[in-house]
Amino acid sequence: MEDYAIRLENAKEVLQNAEAILIGAGAGLSTAAGLEYSGEAFQRNYPEFIQKYHFTDLYTASFYNFPTQEEKWAFWARLIQQNRFNEKPLELYQKLYYLVKTKEYFVITTNVDGQFEKAGFPSEKLFLVQGDYSLLQCEEGCHNKTYYNENLVKRWLKETKDGRIPTELVPKCPVCGKNMDMNLRKDANFVQDEHWYKQAEKYEAFLQKYQGKNLVLLEIGVGFNTPSIIRFPFENMVYHNGKTILIRINKDYPFVSEEIRNKAISFQEDVSSMIEDLSL
Repeated sequence: MEDYAIRLENAKEVLQNAEAILIGAGAGLSTAAGLEYSGEAFQRNYPEFIQKYHFTDLYTASFYNFPTQEEKWAFWARLIQQNRFNEKPLELYQKLYYLVKTKEYFVITTNVDGQFEKAGFPSEKLFLVQGDYSLLQCEEGCHNKTYYNENLVKRWLKETKDGRIPTELVPKCPVCGKNMDMNLRKDANFVQDEHWYKQAEKYEAFLQKYQGKNLVLLEIGVGFNTPSIIRFPFENMVYHNGKTILIRINKDYPFVSEEIRNKAISFQEDVSSMIEDLSL
């Protein structure tokens, strides 16, 4: 890579001249912002679950098939509160908002923690491809509707005892009567509700509007967990559109395909410092 100062100035110039900015964000952004899925915070907040089920981190624990619904929702209540309904917006997301707010922009993200909206990004400019911690759906996806869970989460937290919620608080589908689940893309039953499709249409309209124009793809923290959603499409857009430029910020995977190397600027540096430097 070129010297950081050179890459930084190039990126700032590209952003300044952009007619529009498309942000593509993955888990690396929230990690850099301070959301913790392992370590001391995990040990402190989930002791009984760690002791009973030998969980090592929140990410893998979120795929665990709990033996009872009462335990499942006691666990998820803590996770949702910690990573979705925490009171203060994360500073890094606020910095990112101030970086792009005067431009035409749109956001596509695989993150499900709601931090973009908490930081000031309007919901109509966000395409949350993989779901949202704040939403429930029918476990079997029997109908295409999701349900906001904040009030229920508060009740779960208040009434959890010995790692279980009361049986009467176990959520049931209002249509088929079966269990509810998180609205997270983990299997074929993932519900894409009316809002999901509306935002998908807005995303496509944004791409069409700025095709052939000075569009900057600002990709942050996108690895290879689900590269077909953001990482690969972004590189494809750069390859096929002459004026589109990619700025990739990624601590672990900063490299770009050889075919677009002259139309991409990569950063392996600290994400928080990068966003702040770009704003100066």
